[in-house]
Amino acid sequence: MERPQLEPERDRDRDRDRDRDRDPEAEAAARALLTDLYQFTMALAYWRAGRAREPAEFELFFRRCPFGSSFALAAGLRDCMRFLRTFRLRPADVKYLASVLPPDTDPAFFEYLQGLDCSGVTIRAQPEGSLAFARVPLLCVSGPLLLVQLLETPLLCLINYASLVATNAARLRLIAGPEKRLLEMGLRRAQGPDGGLTASTYSYLGGFDSSSNVLAGQLRGVPVAGTLAHSFVTSFSGSEQPQVPMLAPASGQGPPRDLSTLAESWLDKVCECLGLRAEETHPGERAAFVAYALAFPQAFQGLLDSYNVMRSGLPNFLAVALALAELGYRAVGVRLDSGDLLQQAQEIRSVFRNCASHFQVPWLEDVSIAVSNNIDEEVLTRLAQKDSEVNLIGIGTSVVTCPLQPSLGCVYKLVSVRGQPCRKLTEDSEKQTLPGSKAAYRLYNPEGAPVLDLLQLEEEPPPQAGQELTVWPVNVSGGDYRSLTLTPASLEPLLRVYFHLGQMSEPIPSLAESRALAQKSLSYLSSSHKRLDNPEPYQVALSEKLHALLENLALSSQEGP
Repeated sequence: MERPQLEPERDRDRDRDRDRDRDPEAEAAARALLTDLYQFTMALAYWRAGRAREPAEFELFFRRCPFGSSFALAAGLRDCMRFLRTFRLRPADVKYLASVLPPDTDPAFFEYLQGLDCSGVTIRAQPEGSLAFARVPLLCVSGPLLLVQLLETPLLCLINYASLVATNAARLRLIAGPEKRLLEMGLRRAQGPDGGLTASTYSYLGGFDSSSNVLAGQLRGVPVAGTLAHSFVTSFSGSEQPQVPMLAPASGQGPPRDLSTLAESWLDKVCECLGLRAEETHPGERAAFVAYALAFPQAFQGLLDSYNVMRSGLPNFLAVALALAELGYRAVGVRLDSGDLLQQAQEIRSVFRNCASHFQVPWLEDVSIAVSNNIDEEVLTRLAQKDSEVNLIGIGTSVVTCPLQPSLGCVYKLVSVRGQPCRKLTEDSEKQTLPGSKAAYRLYNPEGAPVLDLLQLEEEPPPQAGQELTVWPVNVSGGDYRSLTLTPASLEPLLRVYFHLGQMSEPIPSLAESRALAQKSLSYLSSSHKRLDNPEPYQVALSEKLHALLENLALSSQEGP
């Protein structure tokens, strides 16, 4: 099945090689066999029927917003662009396909597959980080019928989970409010390495501040953060002697001091202030804190619950923190990972304030308190209340596994072939599709809040701000449409051409820019649509012309040929 390579194909190969050199993720993203077998069985049937190159368009959308919300966030577009730029079936891929397709398959079909790339594909999409609503396309994919059919499964794979986890993160951010810092720390709970990287990337887009995932920092630019584990604390017995116990003052002026000895001297003062006995504190825990402080004098933080928070972890932390303060350094925080997090944080903050006053160290009262430990929406609601003293909340399982809904349920449906609208009609009205190549617009009220997304045929003139429109709201459960008249104060087109005939036609914003767009878009959404329990449904509607087409196609199907 080897065949001579034409000059343009060599050029495309060189371009792909350059993409992979520039993008360390490109090789992993470019696997064209990341799809279902039936895509290739259909491809063979299209090819044999002489329909492989017929122009077609598919739409990728979801039927219901996830988690019982009235909104979602569009995410995964940057991964789709990476996949399309590097899409190519390699000789080994084609050889494998030949082993699973019927043995009498024409060898010319495999030669055709080996020449496929996305040079004939165009993608219109909602910007990454946009608010997205049921039935409104996230992607519109047009190109040769065989090829755009092959793209179905990988595009769904790349969009579904990214959008789900971004939306889940946005919900958690709404619960936490704008002031609490959120750390995604779910890599060890994620569904494999790819799921972990995707979760870390798109939880940041959805509103988290940082991730513990170092690879997400390297590859995606996600801010990374972390503390220390109980294993580090419990590995110390207290008998260890630091190899280099001396620490120079932060100012660089004066002789180095033995931090361990300094911490021991502060421990007696702290315990006297707290009404504790120094012998109640765990020496190994204190030794661990000293070792960590020697490694990170500018960023010392303590994990307080390895033994006893109030009688050991907290006084040991304060002893080391005040020893550092004597040398001009400031401890940055503590973390709790068990017990009643809200109550403990309040008690710790009270101790910080008392010690700040008693020892004349004002910054001590503002030391950050971080919490973790299977935090879900219910626990997060408690931690976000007004009297909470928690500053940073680490969430793992509840953000990366999306326990309230494990899949967004995006679908990829054919809407036109050879310029003619197509529609799927089933007995399940919710699964019926909307025909034709479409444009989508978001309509806003005078206060700047979005009130309705309008779907219309791409050939129709765009709606105008200040002009009355008659539209037909979509019933997400199927059923009858009823008209509605409204006058938008302003509007915006939702679908942009990001990929045109194999070339990027608009740059994908950075992840930080997409994150900012998500937060800005959510700020404009009305509180009735944003509330997490029983939100007001957001309306999506059809233009009169699209509604008429829908009715005509339904009537034609009833009449038969």
